[in-house]
Amino acid sequence: MSETEATPGAETDAPEPNESEPVLFLTDLLDELIIPEAPPPISMAPETAGWFILLGLVVAALGSFAFWRWRHWKANAYRRAALSELALAKDDPAQVAELLRRVALARFDRKSIVGLNGEAWVSFLETSGGTLWDEAQRGALLRGPYAANPDPSPTLSAQAAHWIKHHRVDVTP
Repeated sequence: MSETEATPGAETDAPEPNESEPVLFLTDLLDELIIPEAPPPISMAPETAGWFILLGLVVAALGSFAFWRWRHWKANAYRRAALSELALAKDDPAQVAELLRRVALARFDRKSIVGLNGEAWVSFLETSGGTLWDEAQRGALLRGPYAANPDPSPTLSAQAAHWIKHHRVDVTP
């Protein structure tokens, strides 16, 4: 057999080592790799119109909610003022009765409130406030403004504060 003929089972594709070329190892080849450039940064801006529409809807919803809360806060300014004035009344039935009357006149139909007195007045406070007034509170509310030195009534002040906070304006006397 000649040198050019291949023997069965011998590899013919592998080049024969040449002593003049240096042998390269894998670690040497890794050192010759070129590091590619970093890609440009990815933009975080939305690219479709749907996100802008969603942003507009969210801003509109937040704006309308803030406007609604502001109107609600503004509409209940009389309640905050009445509660601060009730704290200054120091459980005096005359001042509490006067304050309740002023709050009712400010918020309800004036013509229907002016004529209420006695049990009709207390009945209106019960129906618009949603709670019942006990006999001691009724007596302090009805007789307190006319007594020379009325006894302080903390339960009347507590009930009046509850009525100021929770009365419903949709109730007609």
